[in-house]
Amino acid sequence: MHPPTKFSATLQGTLYMLFAGFCFAALHASVRYLSSEIHPFEIAFFRNLAALLILIPWLLPRAAIILSTRHRGGHLWQAITNVVAMLLFYLALAMAPLVDVQALSLTAPVFASVLAVLVLKEKLRLPRGIAVIAGFMGALIILRPDFTEPNPGLLPALAAGLLWGITLVTVKSLARHDSALTIAAYMALLMTPLSLPAALLVWSWPTPGQLVWLLACGLWGTLAQLAMTQALRIAEASAMLPLDFTKVIWGGVIAWLAFDEIISPSTWLGAVIIISGSSYLSWRERREELIPH
Repeated sequence: MHPPTKFSATLQGTLYMLFAGFCFAALHASVRYLSSEIHPFEIAFFRNLAALLILIPWLLPRAAIILSTRHRGGHLWQAITNVVAMLLFYLALAMAPLVDVQALSLTAPVFASVLAVLVLKEKLRLPRGIAVIAGFMGALIILRPDFTEPNPGLLPALAAGLLWGITLVTVKSLARHDSALTIAAYMALLMTPLSLPAALLVWSWPTPGQLVWLLACGLWGTLAQLAMTQALRIAEASAMLPLDFTKVIWGGVIAWLAFDEIISPSTWLGAVIIISGSSYLSWRERREELIPH
Protein backbone atom coordinates (compact mmCIF):
# COMPACT_ATOMS: atom_id res chain seq x y z
CA MET A 1 0.00 0.00 0.00
CA HIS A 2 1.36 3.39 -1.00
CA PRO A 3 1.37 6.16 1.64
CA PRO A 4 -1.14 9.01 1.15
CA THR A 5 0.08 11.69 -1.22
CA LYS A 6 0.27 15.36 -0.36
CA PHE A 7 -2.68 16.02 -2.67
CA SER A 8 -4.87 13.47 -0.91
CA ALA A 9 -4.09 15.15 2.41
CA THR A 10 -4.97 18.54 0.94
CA LEU A 11 -8.23 17.20 -0.47
CA GLN A 12 -9.22 15.55 2.80
CA GLY A 13 -8.36 18.72 4.71
CA THR A 14 -10.51 20.74 2.30
CA LEU A 15 -13.53 18.53 2.95
CA TYR A 16 -13.02 18.79 6.69
CA MET A 17 -12.81 22.58 6.47
CA LEU A 18 -15.99 22.81 4.37
CA PHE A 19 -17.87 20.72 6.92
CA ALA A 20 -16.44 22.81 9.75
CA GLY A 21 -17.64 25.96 7.99
CA PHE A 22 -21.22 24.67 7.88
CA CYS A 23 -21.12 23.65 11.55
CA PHE A 24 -19.75 27.04 12.59
CA ALA A 25 -22.51 28.80 10.64
CA ALA A 26 -25.18 26.66 12.33
CA LEU A 27 -23.63 27.46 15.71
CA HIS A 28 -23.55 31.19 15.02
CA ALA A 29 -27.18 31.18 13.92
CA SER A 30 -28.17 29.33 17.09
CA VAL A 31 -26.31 31.88 19.23
CA ARG A 32 -27.99 34.71 17.34
CA TYR A 33 -31.41 33.18 18.00
CA LEU A 34 -30.77 32.58 21.71
CA SER A 35 -29.17 35.98 22.36
CA SER A 36 -32.58 37.66 22.41
CA GLU A 37 -33.43 35.65 25.54
CA ILE A 38 -30.07 34.72 27.14
CA HIS A 39 -26.95 36.86 27.51
CA PRO A 40 -24.17 35.86 25.08
CA PHE A 41 -21.72 35.24 27.95
CA GLU A 42 -24.05 32.63 29.44
CA ILE A 43 -24.54 31.06 26.00
CA ALA A 44 -20.77 30.75 25.69
CA PHE A 45 -20.54 28.90 29.02
CA PHE A 46 -23.34 26.46 28.16
CA ARG A 47 -21.87 25.91 24.70
CA ASN A 48 -18.60 24.86 26.34
CA LEU A 49 -20.36 22.79 29.00
CA ALA A 50 -22.45 20.99 26.37
CA ALA A 51 -19.33 20.26 24.34
CA LEU A 52 -17.72 18.76 27.44
CA LEU A 53 -20.77 16.57 28.12
CA ILE A 54 -20.76 15.39 24.50
CA LEU A 55 -17.08 14.43 24.69
CA ILE A 56 -17.27 12.66 28.08
CA PRO A 57 -18.42 9.27 26.66
CA TRP A 58 -15.30 9.21 24.45
CA LEU A 59 -13.05 10.59 27.16
CA LEU A 60 -13.81 8.24 30.05
CA PRO A 61 -12.73 4.88 28.56
CA ARG A 62 -9.46 6.31 27.24
CA ALA A 63 -8.94 9.39 29.38
CA ALA A 64 -5.35 8.53 30.32
CA ILE A 65 -4.37 8.13 26.68
CA ILE A 66 -6.37 11.05 25.27
CA LEU A 67 -5.20 13.52 27.92
CA SER A 68 -1.58 12.42 27.71
CA THR A 69 0.49 15.35 26.46
CA ARG A 70 3.70 17.23 27.14
CA HIS A 71 2.20 20.54 26.03
CA ARG A 72 -0.36 21.43 28.72
CA GLY A 73 0.84 25.03 28.70
CA GLY A 74 0.00 25.29 25.02
CA HIS A 75 -3.46 23.83 25.62
CA LEU A 76 -4.07 26.34 28.41
CA TRP A 77 -2.95 29.23 26.19
CA GLN A 78 -5.21 28.23 23.31
CA ALA A 79 -8.13 27.81 25.74
CA ILE A 80 -7.65 31.31 27.18
CA THR A 81 -7.43 33.02 23.79
CA ASN A 82 -10.35 30.95 22.53
CA VAL A 83 -12.59 31.82 25.48
CA VAL A 84 -11.97 35.56 25.22
CA ALA A 85 -12.50 35.45 21.46
CA MET A 86 -15.73 33.46 21.91
CA LEU A 87 -17.13 35.92 24.47
CA LEU A 88 -16.41 38.86 22.17
CA PHE A 89 -17.78 37.09 19.10
CA TYR A 90 -21.01 35.98 20.77
CA LEU A 91 -21.49 39.54 22.04
CA ALA A 92 -21.08 40.78 18.47
CA LEU A 93 -23.64 38.25 17.17
CA ALA A 94 -26.20 39.73 19.56
CA MET A 95 -25.49 43.29 18.38
CA ALA A 96 -24.90 43.14 14.62
CA PRO A 97 -26.19 41.26 11.52
CA LEU A 98 -25.03 37.65 11.32
CA VAL A 99 -23.23 37.90 7.98
CA ASP A 100 -21.42 41.11 8.92
CA VAL A 101 -20.09 39.56 12.12
CA GLN A 102 -19.02 36.42 10.28
CA ALA A 103 -17.28 38.53 7.66
CA LEU A 104 -15.17 40.23 10.31
CA SER A 105 -14.30 36.86 11.83
CA LEU A 106 -12.71 36.03 8.47
CA THR A 107 -9.75 38.14 9.50
CA ALA A 108 -8.75 35.24 11.78
CA PRO A 109 -7.31 33.01 9.02
CA VAL A 110 -5.62 36.04 7.48
CA PHE A 111 -3.81 36.69 10.76
CA ALA A 112 -3.18 32.98 11.23
CA SER A 113 -1.75 32.43 7.74
CA VAL A 114 0.81 35.16 8.35
CA LEU A 115 1.57 33.85 11.82
CA ALA A 116 1.96 30.30 10.43
CA VAL A 117 4.79 31.59 8.28
CA LEU A 118 6.42 33.62 11.05
CA VAL A 119 5.95 31.16 13.93
CA LEU A 120 5.62 27.71 12.33
CA LYS A 121 8.07 28.48 9.50
CA GLU A 122 5.63 27.32 6.82
CA LYS A 123 6.05 28.57 3.26
CA LEU A 124 3.62 31.21 2.06
CA ARG A 125 3.73 30.52 -1.67
CA LEU A 126 2.18 32.88 -4.19
CA PRO A 127 -1.08 30.89 -4.65
CA ARG A 128 -1.65 30.83 -0.91
CA GLY A 129 -0.87 34.53 -0.66
CA ILE A 130 -3.39 35.26 -3.41
CA ALA A 131 -6.03 33.16 -1.64
CA VAL A 132 -5.47 35.04 1.63
CA ILE A 133 -5.64 38.44 -0.08
CA ALA A 134 -8.77 37.42 -1.99
CA GLY A 135 -10.41 36.27 1.22
CA PHE A 136 -9.59 39.49 3.00
CA MET A 137 -10.85 41.62 0.08
CA GLY A 138 -14.02 39.58 -0.12
CA ALA A 139 -14.62 40.07 3.59
CA LEU A 140 -14.23 43.83 3.23
CA ILE A 141 -16.73 43.88 0.37
CA ILE A 142 -19.20 41.84 2.41
CA LEU A 143 -18.81 44.22 5.35
CA ARG A 144 -19.77 47.31 3.35
CA PRO A 145 -18.46 49.59 6.13
CA ASP A 146 -20.70 52.62 6.71
CA PHE A 147 -18.84 55.09 8.86
CA THR A 148 -21.92 57.34 9.13
CA GLU A 149 -23.74 54.70 11.17
CA PRO A 150 -21.06 52.60 12.89
CA ASN A 151 -22.34 49.40 14.49
CA PRO A 152 -20.86 48.92 17.97
CA GLY A 153 -21.00 45.15 17.45
CA LEU A 154 -18.25 45.23 14.84
CA LEU A 155 -15.43 46.14 17.24
CA PRO A 156 -15.74 43.02 19.42
CA ALA A 157 -16.03 40.94 16.24
CA LEU A 158 -12.76 42.37 14.92
CA ALA A 159 -11.02 41.76 18.26
CA ALA A 160 -12.32 38.19 18.23
CA GLY A 161 -10.86 37.70 14.75
CA LEU A 162 -7.41 38.71 15.96
CA LEU A 163 -7.57 36.39 18.98
CA TRP A 164 -8.83 33.50 16.87
CA GLY A 165 -5.91 33.99 14.53
CA ILE A 166 -3.60 33.40 17.50
CA THR A 167 -5.71 30.40 18.57
CA LEU A 168 -5.59 28.80 15.12
CA VAL A 169 -1.81 28.96 14.99
CA THR A 170 -1.60 27.51 18.51
CA VAL A 171 -3.89 24.63 17.49
CA LYS A 172 -1.78 23.96 14.42
CA SER A 173 1.35 23.86 16.58
CA LEU A 174 -0.32 21.49 19.06
CA ALA A 175 -1.57 19.28 16.22
CA ARG A 176 2.04 18.42 15.39
CA HIS A 177 2.18 16.41 18.61
CA ASP A 178 -1.38 15.74 19.80
CA SER A 179 -4.46 14.24 18.15
CA ALA A 180 -7.57 16.19 17.23
CA LEU A 181 -9.46 14.47 20.05
CA THR A 182 -6.79 15.42 22.59
CA ILE A 183 -6.92 19.07 21.52
CA ALA A 184 -10.74 19.08 21.57
CA ALA A 185 -10.75 17.39 24.98
CA TYR A 186 -8.46 19.95 26.57
CA MET A 187 -10.41 22.72 24.85
CA ALA A 188 -13.65 21.52 26.43
CA LEU A 189 -12.12 20.78 29.83
CA LEU A 190 -10.44 24.18 30.13
CA MET A 191 -12.88 26.47 28.35
CA THR A 192 -15.84 25.43 30.50
CA PRO A 193 -14.42 26.73 33.81
CA LEU A 194 -12.70 29.66 32.10
CA SER A 195 -16.01 30.91 30.67
CA LEU A 196 -17.98 30.49 33.93
CA PRO A 197 -16.96 33.78 35.69
CA ALA A 198 -18.28 35.94 32.83
CA ALA A 199 -21.51 33.91 32.72
CA LEU A 200 -22.11 34.33 36.47
CA LEU A 201 -22.12 38.11 36.04
CA VAL A 202 -25.23 37.91 33.83
CA TRP A 203 -26.72 34.61 35.00
CA SER A 204 -30.36 33.60 34.48
CA TRP A 205 -31.63 30.01 34.60
CA PRO A 206 -32.58 28.72 31.11
CA THR A 207 -35.90 27.04 30.38
CA PRO A 208 -36.04 23.41 29.15
CA GLY A 209 -36.55 24.64 25.59
CA GLN A 210 -33.56 26.93 25.84
CA LEU A 211 -31.47 24.06 27.22
CA VAL A 212 -32.16 22.09 24.03
CA TRP A 213 -30.84 24.97 21.95
CA LEU A 214 -27.81 25.31 24.21
CA LEU A 215 -27.08 21.61 23.78
CA ALA A 216 -27.35 22.07 20.02
CA CYS A 217 -24.78 24.87 20.27
CA GLY A 218 -22.41 22.47 21.98
CA LEU A 219 -22.97 19.81 19.31
CA TRP A 220 -22.37 22.16 16.38
CA GLY A 221 -19.36 23.71 18.06
CA THR A 222 -17.79 20.35 18.90
CA LEU A 223 -18.23 18.99 15.37
CA ALA A 224 -16.79 22.20 13.93
CA GLN A 225 -13.74 22.15 16.22
CA LEU A 226 -13.02 18.47 15.55
CA ALA A 227 -13.29 18.92 11.78
CA MET A 228 -11.16 22.06 11.72
CA THR A 229 -8.50 20.58 14.00
CA GLN A 230 -8.28 17.43 11.87
CA ALA A 231 -7.91 19.55 8.72
CA LEU A 232 -5.07 21.52 10.31
CA ARG A 233 -3.48 18.29 11.48
CA ILE A 234 -3.29 16.58 8.08
CA ALA A 235 -2.56 19.62 5.88
CA GLU A 236 -0.60 22.86 6.11
CA ALA A 237 -2.34 25.70 7.92
CA SER A 238 -1.65 28.28 5.20
CA ALA A 239 -3.43 26.00 2.69
CA MET A 240 -6.43 25.16 4.89
CA LEU A 241 -7.18 28.43 6.67
CA PRO A 242 -8.44 30.36 3.60
CA LEU A 243 -11.21 27.75 3.32
CA ASP A 244 -12.59 29.01 6.62
CA PHE A 245 -14.08 31.82 4.51
CA THR A 246 -16.81 29.46 3.28
CA LYS A 247 -18.64 29.70 6.61
CA VAL A 248 -19.88 33.14 5.60
CA ILE A 249 -21.62 31.54 2.60
CA TRP A 250 -23.40 29.06 4.87
CA GLY A 251 -24.14 31.90 7.28
CA GLY A 252 -25.67 34.03 4.55
CA VAL A 253 -28.05 31.26 3.54
CA ILE A 254 -29.05 30.52 7.14
CA ALA A 255 -29.52 34.23 7.93
CA TRP A 256 -31.83 34.56 4.94
CA LEU A 257 -33.89 31.47 5.81
CA ALA A 258 -34.00 31.85 9.60
CA PHE A 259 -33.87 35.62 10.22
CA ASP A 260 -35.17 37.00 6.92
CA GLU A 261 -31.95 38.99 6.50
CA ILE A 262 -31.63 40.08 2.89
CA ILE A 263 -28.27 39.22 1.37
CA SER A 264 -27.07 42.20 -0.67
CA PRO A 265 -25.30 41.99 -4.05
CA SER A 266 -22.06 43.08 -2.37
CA THR A 267 -22.28 40.05 -0.09
CA TRP A 268 -22.55 37.75 -3.09
CA LEU A 269 -19.68 39.59 -4.80
CA GLY A 270 -17.49 39.14 -1.75
CA ALA A 271 -18.44 35.47 -1.60
CA VAL A 272 -17.47 34.97 -5.25
CA ILE A 273 -14.07 36.57 -4.63
CA ILE A 274 -13.51 34.38 -1.59
CA ILE A 275 -14.49 31.19 -3.40
CA SER A 276 -12.40 32.18 -6.43
CA GLY A 277 -9.31 32.64 -4.27
CA SER A 278 -9.80 29.30 -2.53
CA SER A 279 -10.51 27.51 -5.82
CA TYR A 280 -7.38 28.98 -7.38
CA LEU A 281 -5.38 27.77 -4.40
CA SER A 282 -6.73 24.22 -4.71
CA TRP A 283 -6.09 24.18 -8.48
CA ARG A 284 -2.50 25.37 -8.10
CA GLU A 285 -1.84 22.93 -5.27
CA ARG A 286 -3.00 20.03 -7.45
CA ARG A 287 -1.11 21.29 -10.51
CA GLU A 288 2.15 21.61 -8.58
CA GLU A 289 1.72 18.13 -7.11
CA LEU A 290 1.12 16.56 -10.52
CA ILE A 291 4.10 18.24 -12.22
CA PRO A 292 7.32 16.20 -11.81
CA HIS A 293 10.10 18.05 -9.92
